[in-house]
Amino acid sequence: MTVSRKNTSAVITPDLSETTSSTAYTADEELSRLAAVTEQLTRTMEKTRIAEYVDYLEHPGRLLWINFLIGLARGLGGTVGLAIVLGAFVFVIQNLIMLNLPVISDFIADFIRMIQENYQMLQ
Repeated sequence: MTVSRKNTSAVITPDLSETTSSTAYTADEELSRLAAVTEQLTRTMEKTRIAEYVDYLEHPGRLLWINFLIGLARGLGGTVGLAIVLGAFVFVIQNLIMLNLPVISDFIADFIRMIQENYQMLQ
């Protein structure tokens, strides 16, 4: 069975190489071949999760709700992640200031002075 994509739609073609031979099949053989092809198509449809896709198409409100929750989780995760990173950054900067290293402390002091000047200009 092969799956190819044309114009964003999946085209599923079962592997029917056995049908190209000129051998005639009995009714039982034909039924067993059809059952095998049907089983392959069923497995392929389960792998592509087509039932969930159809469910979303039938219930657009559910699709909107799920996408809203996903967006909310992404926004909350980004906010929490940024808070953790900035907290770690401030902690490291505070420790560098406490060490009173000549070059780094001067740079940080100048940076803080610039921020305070800009803040006073805005008020």
